[in-house]
Amino acid sequence: MSRSLPKYNKRRVIIAGGAAAVVLSGAVIVGNAMAGEDQGSGAATKAGASTVNCPAVAPSLPAIPASAQAEVDRNLALLDTQIAEANQRLIDTAGQGGANFAQNAIVGPLKDKRVATINRIATAIGRTAEKPVGLDALAECTLNS
Repeated sequence: MSRSLPKYNKRRVIIAGGAAAVVLSGAVIVGNAMAGEDQGSGAATKAGASTVNCPAVAPSLPAIPASAQAEVDRNLALLDTQIAEANQRLIDTAGQGGANFAQNAIVGPLKDKRVATINRIATAIGRTAEKPVGLDALAECTLNS
């Protein structure tokens, strides 16, 4: 003879079962997201992946005053980050768009970001020393296939 659970025990079972389902669903979603990240990082090593090629800014800078060094260093690091993000975007969008997609959607906007960052570097130096000129020429990047 089977015994049925009292009414309040049935609710506990349903609530506990629902909570377990939510936890397991979250674990599956996180697991899939992490697997997707692993696949994305593997794509970066594919042969023939396009990359951006940007001129180095640091060697073209004049002597940097000590008061501007931290800001210049942050902006130089930002330039590296911008290149890394552009390269990742090239990987993520490979095969999308037309012939000029990479140039119009990635390399062009990268130049605009680099101009702004390079101008911040020049301004930081110019606060306590002569502001360097002509650095905007270093903002232009090319696409390596």
